[in-house]
Amino acid sequence: MLTLDLTNEPRWHDLAPGVRVQLRPLTTALMVATRSDPAVEAVPEEASDEERAVAFAKALARRAVLAWEGVGDTDGNPIDSSPEAIDALLDVWPIFEAFQLTYVSKGLLLEQEKNALAPLPNGPSAGASATAKPVRKHAKTARRD
Repeated sequence: MLTLDLTNEPRWHDLAPGVRVQLRPLTTALMVATRSDPAVEAVPEEASDEERAVAFAKALARRAVLAWEGVGDTDGNPIDSSPEAIDALLDVWPIFEAFQLTYVSKGLLLEQEKNALAPLPNGPSAGASATAKPVRKHAKTARRD
């Protein structure tokens, strides 16, 4: 069963010990706006999937982050969440991974849950197990009239 959160309130997400961010809910509007973000559209056609994922995650974070705690400059002074600071935060590998797992993947998991059919053997859901038993003998050729 799909559970809807009708409050649509921002939530705090822990990304590392002592580092947490307050994020807008991951809505359709937010995802659509991120897809058309100039930074995402500027990713070259020949870019790798990883490069695309980083560009998308940064664009999404720039739209979603409302506040944060535990993020500071090189002198240890707290800094505000600016677009440049958000990009720099996501350049830290464990933070990027935590953002993907705690925020972005929630939407992707919902996307997977909506498909209750068996995975296709050659598509994005590769890995379905076969249900038909192998044949013992080849079938005879049909008679021609």
